[in-house]
Amino acid sequence: MNIAIILLILLAGSLVTYFSGNRFASKVAMLFAIAAAAFSISLLLEYQSTGATSYSIEWISKPNIAFSLKVDGLSLVMLLLNSLLLPIIMLTSISHTVKSERILYSLVLFMSFAMTGVFLSSNALVYYVFWEMSLIPIYFIVVLWGNGERAKRRRSAMTFFIYTFAGSLFMLAAIIYMYVKVGSLELHDIYNANLSHTEQIWIFLAFFLAYAIKIPVFPFHTWQASVYQKAPIMGTLLLGALMSKMGLYSVIRWQLPVTPYAAHELRSLVLILSIIGVLYGAIIALRQDNLKRFFAYASLSHVGFIAAGVYALTYDGLQGAVILILAHGFGIIGLFFSAEVIHRRLKTPLISKMGGIKSSAPKFTIAFFFMILASIAIPLTFNFVGEFTIMYGVYQVHLGYLLPLGASMFLGAFFMLRMYQYVMLGDKINRSFPDLTINETLVFVLSAVVLIFFGIYSKPIVDIISPSLQELMTYINR
Repeated sequence: MNIAIILLILLAGSLVTYFSGNRFASKVAMLFAIAAAAFSISLLLEYQSTGATSYSIEWISKPNIAFSLKVDGLSLVMLLLNSLLLPIIMLTSISHTVKSERILYSLVLFMSFAMTGVFLSSNALVYYVFWEMSLIPIYFIVVLWGNGERAKRRRSAMTFFIYTFAGSLFMLAAIIYMYVKVGSLELHDIYNANLSHTEQIWIFLAFFLAYAIKIPVFPFHTWQASVYQKAPIMGTLLLGALMSKMGLYSVIRWQLPVTPYAAHELRSLVLILSIIGVLYGAIIALRQDNLKRFFAYASLSHVGFIAAGVYALTYDGLQGAVILILAHGFGIIGLFFSAEVIHRRLKTPLISKMGGIKSSAPKFTIAFFFMILASIAIPLTFNFVGEFTIMYGVYQVHLGYLLPLGASMFLGAFFMLRMYQYVMLGDKINRSFPDLTINETLVFVLSAVVLIFFGIYSKPIVDIISPSLQELMTYINR
């Protein structure tokens, strides 16, 4: 099966949605999103029978650049995360009228197209083009459909754009240098490049700057809370559930196998930064009164946990990181959508003005509470599998790294349950709070099913990613 078809589906969907008019835009976009999800599932079935597949055609003759794509276990699970979350993300807004729907949904599909290209690319320049392409739609989504004053939205979006674009220029410089050094930008050629220790250090740092901003890793996180807060719900979910995962995936795919010496030399530094981010995000979340900013800092803490698993450079750390990437993607949908549900009904994002929702909305109370439990990694949830495996992988490096990660789990449980108490319990609100609609219920149910099923039985995910991670570990440990 030609794996480029999924890119064509999403690109065609973006164009057709734009020309379909505002009346039908959301329905047309949902149709293409479901088609992309169905194709991704068919790729999964093909992978289980035939293994990894690739696609390549000549793109540029001088320099010699091919449009190369590859599906292995690692890229496949990221592709599935992207394509399965896309309809759920659209479902969060499909029943609410917004201005210029055809443009909004077209941009959402185009962003999914760009992120799919990042996950599938096996040529460094193609990968970089898709990486930068994903910035364009999210900038306009935040500016045109975000929350608050337009000038402040534009300032936050521009800060994010310049910050991430500037960081990525260092990655482009590293890619150009590797082409001069190796004569190829194909993934397998770069993996086998004979780079000196000094070259590896500089390339590692160049890639790290781009990825640390996108994930984000402390102290490169300063753009996150403002942009998450001001973005519309679909923009926030695209950023939190998917775009941050581009950076984490790229560390595993592009950074660590290319610069193994530098990765081991700088492991302690990056692990410390990741762990600081875990604790910092949790502590700052405690001080937030805006619910979306609260979840933004909670997400910073969670992705710091994932980054610690990745940069531990152990097999269990990588495996746990990939599992938690998937779990966090579905879990963050439920958290930020809970904030959106509350904001739609109460017209306020402030925790201090909430309370007493439980008595009016039993279905929402249960759904929100489950998402809280999943986010703090209660056993039998998908998050627990990922966090436990990461902690074991980090323990293999040094017990000193494990202790603050373990403490962060207790801190995370405290600040999440404390927030739930303030928002849902008590009797502060004095007006009705309508319970979940059918569409809203479906968003929570779809997310919860994944979090419960793979929390109980994660073997299918492990079986898919294990061959790819074992291959990558041979390059990381060489």
